[in-house]
Amino acid sequence: MAEEVKKGEVETTTAPPLAVVAAKAESEEKSVVPPPPEKKPEESKALAIVEKAPDHAPKKISGGSHDRDIALAEVEKEKRLSFIRAWEESEKTKAENKAQKKLSAIVAWENSKKAALEAKLRNIEEQLEKKKAEYAEKMKNKVALLHKEAEEKRAIVEAKRGEERLKAEETAAKFRATGQTPKKYLGCF
Repeated sequence: MAEEVKKGEVETTTAPPLAVVAAKAESEEKSVVPPPPEKKPEESKALAIVEKAPDHAPKKISGGSHDRDIALAEVEKEKRLSFIRAWEESEKTKAENKAQKKLSAIVAWENSKKAALEAKLRNIEEQLEKKKAEYAEKMKNKVALLHKEAEEKRAIVEAKRGEERLKAEETAAKFRATGQTPKKYLGCF
């Protein structure tokens, strides 16, 4: 079972498939318990106590090759189990790192999308502000046009009033000069 390694060479071991190792480990851990003896009617109340053999019972190491082979087999088994535990931890770490990497990628993606949407929102707000300013300018221009038209209409009304007053004064002067009375005297009577 034990192989000697030449100087300068690296010892390599091939690990058996995980299912085979697990099956061997389970079979080695189980202790063989003989079936209970058939009970006689008077022994039906008796309990059978079976003790499980300890996993790592102290072994006697003597000079025999059989004990040496058993010790080497134990060392090989421990080495294999240690390798399996290391592999398991490595795989768990890989899975954890992979998940962390994906989660951080998702967070980065989410942040970039949020930033893009916020930039788009700011753009839309700027456009709305520009349109608001344009509409306000248009409304101010319309108000100015209305004010201008109102001023023109006021000027026309004032001019007509001035003309009518002048006309009334001329007519009154004519009536005074001729001594005639107006036909329409105070239009409301």
